[in-house]
Amino acid sequence: MDFSSFESLLVRIERGVMHLTLNRPDTRNAMTAAMLAEIGAAVDAVRDDRGVRAIVLRGAGGHFCAGADLKSMMAGGLKAPAPGEPDPVAVVNRGFGAMLRKVAQAPQAVVAVCEGAVLGGGFGLACVSDIALAHAGAKFGMPETTRGLPPAQIAPFVVERIGLTQARRLCLTGAQFDGAEALRLGLVHEVCADGEALQRALDDTLAQILRCAPGANAATKAILLDVGRVDIDALLDGAAQSFAACVRGGEAAEGIAAFMQKRPPKWAGEGGA
Repeated sequence: MDFSSFESLLVRIERGVMHLTLNRPDTRNAMTAAMLAEIGAAVDAVRDDRGVRAIVLRGAGGHFCAGADLKSMMAGGLKAPAPGEPDPVAVVNRGFGAMLRKVAQAPQAVVAVCEGAVLGGGFGLACVSDIALAHAGAKFGMPETTRGLPPAQIAPFVVERIGLTQARRLCLTGAQFDGAEALRLGLVHEVCADGEALQRALDDTLAQILRCAPGANAATKAILLDVGRVDIDALLDGAAQSFAACVRGGEAAEGIAAFMQKRPPKWAGEGGA
């Protein structure tokens, strides 16, 4: 897929990693319908590509994402739809939820690098990452209710990430907090004092991901995402079938041989399957 036509997203694939950079720095990378579509298209483009082992989400200009671009939403007009016609505001809002699900369900490991504003939609995007790294000075929060709006598409993913009681507190107060509190809540996994430390943490995280077999990671993520959504016996049955397929696959043969021979497996290192 040619990503050069994207207007609000920079895409780079290097050494088995797709780097997705939200690129509207003049708005602190506020999300528009076009940006939602571009993120979804980029994730779709590599869904079946096991040569792409990780997806890194970050923002240009020192901010991750300040949420929805309210100015563009208002510019679209707020007139109610005619009877029987879809509500254009609801359609755009639902598109955000669809994008979050695509990111959450990507077979690759998704890493969010949280700097500056991580608000509203940006908060939701951090919640669907597999691994989130944060700058200590990042500002997290869901200010939607202070604008007279519900965090409609974000709320389910926030509950999954940090639990219902904390989600209720944050959603209903619009409270904002720093990286240390995000770590305490379980929203992020590591907090870094400065940009250099954040980059080192990202490099270390990607090195760890690249030591894992891409097919095994995809199978593992699929199992994890079914927890709580699928009957436990059906989940375990499916997991057993996935395990058997992996046992007979090339990755297991290589991984076990590498372990026995005390060497790195072929997929480890610079990327590529």
